[in-house]
Parts: sequence; structure tokens; C-alpha cells
Amino acid sequence: MKNFWVILAVITAFSGFNTGCKTTQTTVNTSTINELDLDRYLGKWYEIARYDHSFERDLVGVTATYSYREDGKIKVVNAGYKNSLDGKYSEAVGKAKQPRPDKDPGKLKVAFFWIFYADYFILELDEDYQWALIGSSSDKYLWILSRTPQIKQETLDNILDKARERGYDTDKLIWVEQKE
Repeated sequence: MKNFWVILAVITAFSGFNTGCKTTQTTVNTSTINELDLDRYLGKWYEIARYDHSFERDLVGVTATYSYREDGKIKVVNAGYKNSLDGKYSEAVGKAKQPRPDKDPGKLKVAFFWIFYADYFILELDEDYQWALIGSSSDKYLWILSRTPQIKQETLDNILDKARERGYDTDKLIWVEQKE
């Protein structure tokens, strides 16, 4: 499965997502949050929904766990199960950084392969750091993350409204099965 993650990183690196290349005109509002307490953001997040893309296709029970590395960067561990919650477990370990924490605290860069960094934009974040709407500089990527495997419908409706207000097509979201 490690080969899968390497292939994923290479595909992503050359897709324009990681390199900062603009291959399409963005039709969504990708502005990010103005403040971020990184210490509060670190920890485990459950993927509630995402746009379809090859590097997570058929994965369920997906989580992202963030922690500090000794060099000051952020360790990123993305994990999930292939096809079912009883499927083969897979994880990818990468790194993240905040290029301009004072000017753009909600814009991070994430790398799973060498020096090829992808945009990681925190578009919306609950004041209690319980859910987040994540995107990139492209309108092709969108994630809903939560601190818990399930999210209340009222909260989810609020997040979906925020995504639609930004121009995202929420009908394209894939709902990720999670363990209870």
C-alpha cells in the first residue's frame, strides 16, 4: 500500500494542485480564516465528506492527524480503510507548514512526496475547533472535517450552506463512512 501513496503523491504533484500552477480558473471563494491557534488545530480529525479524487478513492474511515515535528513543521498522518471499515488499513505520513502565519494563518502547505507541496486552505473553522471546511487554491478540492466521527445534522447543514455561499457544488460531495 505504500506504493499507492507514492503514486498518489506523484500524481498530485504534477496535477497543478501541489505546485501552485493554475490550470483552471477558480470559480469559488477560497479566502481563508483570519486567525488560527495551531495548538488547538492539531490532533485528530475525521473526514465527513470530500470531493472525489484519485488519491482517496474507495477509502472510508478516513482520518487526518496533525502533530508537531521536532523541526517545527507539522506531521500529517492521513489514514483510512480500502472499500470498507474492515478493509485494508492504509496510511500516508507527510508534513505541513504555514508559509506566512502572520499574513495568511489559514493557508498551509502539505507534502507527502519530497518537496511537492499542496495547498491546504482552512476556509471555515468552528470557534471551538470542532469542525472545519478545507479547500485549496483550486475549486476541485473540498473536505468537511470533524473532531468526531459523526456530526449533528444542524451543524452539517450550516457547513454545507457556507460551502454553497462560497460557490462549491455540495452535490459533488462524497459522504465518508466512519466508525462509531
